[in-house]
Amino acid sequence: MFIVETVCVAWFSLEFLLRFMQARSKLEFLRGPLNIIDAMAILPYYVSLVVDESPTNEHERPSGGKGYLDKLGLVLRILRALRILYVMRLARHSLGLQTLGMTVRRSTREFGLLLLFLCVAVTLFSPLVHLAESELTGVQDFSSIPASYWWAIISMTTVGYGDMVPRSIPGQVVALSSILSGILIMAFPATSIFHMFSRSYQELKQEHNRIFKEECAAAAAATAGYDDEQDGGWVAFPPPRLVLTPDTETPGSLEDLSLLGKGGETSGNNQHPLPAGAF
Repeated sequence: MFIVETVCVAWFSLEFLLRFMQARSKLEFLRGPLNIIDAMAILPYYVSLVVDESPTNEHERPSGGKGYLDKLGLVLRILRALRILYVMRLARHSLGLQTLGMTVRRSTREFGLLLLFLCVAVTLFSPLVHLAESELTGVQDFSSIPASYWWAIISMTTVGYGDMVPRSIPGQVVALSSILSGILIMAFPATSIFHMFSRSYQELKQEHNRIFKEECAAAAAATAGYDDEQDGGWVAFPPPRLVLTPDTETPGSLEDLSLLGKGGETSGNNQHPLPAGAF
């Protein structure tokens, strides 16, 4: 696995460096979201190579730096977990992932409204279910209002893990209200996000079709230029046509043409049969 990862990281690093060298604006290249993901996916490998060379045995560690090395090891494990970002590289070749990213970028206001509605509803229903369960019935599942936030979130998002369940009638009424409110809150911004997703998909599809047509036209032009070079640079011209124009300036030219015409007519009239033995 280490060899496979080494080969893959070497290939990704070479590709990243070539794209960086060919970029017109280096700053804009480094600011690109996909480029940032590529860098975050590649760097943990090199960091792990550097850190693994440090002493790992407890006897080799300095007494004062043990805590520092433990924290460094935790950071290293987190960086190794970031290798899952290799999957995000598929966004360069997947129209669906590109559409998803564009939709999230364009729908930040709708996602903000969704989070705002959810926070307001959670703040409203958490004290109610805590009051209905702990204060009225004495059930200890909802020990505090902050602990009830978790129940409100999983109920309003219609997940329902079942780790915290209201058992009294007032608590179940609050739960029913929170579930219905969560369905409505999730549905309001979802319509706008869906339309944005459909619009982004159509735009990216048209852009890909346009780029494909341009590449096909460029390939056809290059093929035509190559065929012209193979022909040796010769250009095909139409064959010349012989056009007879009478010369009016030279005396006797018109008369010669008229005589030729009359000669054709007289030759047709003066036909003398020949005997068969002549042939």
